[in-house]
Amino acid sequence: MVNYLGYRDGDAQTPWGRFYEPRMAPLPRHVAEALEHGPQADPVLPEFDSAATLLDHEDQQTENGYGRLSDGGLQVSVRTDMPGVTPAMWEWWFGWHGSDARRYKLWHPRAHVSAQWSDSGADGWYVGRTSLVTEYLGSARARAAIRFVEPAELGLSVPADQAAICARLGSPDLPVDVGWLIHLVRPSADGSQMRSRFWMGGRHVAVRANGTGIRLADKVVRPVAARMLPDPRDLLVHCAQEMNHLAGFLPELHGALGDS
Repeated sequence: MVNYLGYRDGDAQTPWGRFYEPRMAPLPRHVAEALEHGPQADPVLPEFDSAATLLDHEDQQTENGYGRLSDGGLQVSVRTDMPGVTPAMWEWWFGWHGSDARRYKLWHPRAHVSAQWSDSGADGWYVGRTSLVTEYLGSARARAAIRFVEPAELGLSVPADQAAICARLGSPDLPVDVGWLIHLVRPSADGSQMRSRFWMGGRHVAVRANGTGIRLADKVVRPVAARMLPDPRDLLVHCAQEMNHLAGFLPELHGALGDS
């Protein structure tokens, strides 16, 4: 398995290698303002139980921001404006990038290390599969198991002209899940807009097990899971960086390889 940042000798010798660009644009102003404001109070952060409101046209009270929740968890929200990008391009991307670390590194060349499907399968789809990734969030190296699920599992009935990438976030080493993510992509006047939401920790921690031992396992694992959570500020920055970076060349990448 690849275990290094960036491209090395020969890594760019692929049909997509020309899209690797280690220079990244500054954060959008609306993201920088959210960082300047700092952590937000629990009551103004989007609620997990109201995830379906992402489909509403109106902006939520916190479109960009982060904070700690009263149950000990965290929440992060990020908006990405993407001229020239369509929701279908993102559906293709999530089915295409997970089988090769060199593809995953296109997304965030300064933080992504490796990605592979847990089933070792090929490209083409992502729902129902688990992506095993290694990346940096801030200066912290992290490993995660991202199990993609149908949007309906989170109460979303997605219109045909939109896309919702939904996933359960967990550990690749322990039988424990720690959170959820949603990337809702909807058409805009000049392309698309992505609304990203993360809920991690607190009540979202659960042991992947059945039977009478689950309650005991949950009590043991929950403190361990709390130490697995990222810094929410780092997560906000990472998401804003990777989504804006990829959106900058996704139309051209999709045009070159989307039919392969």
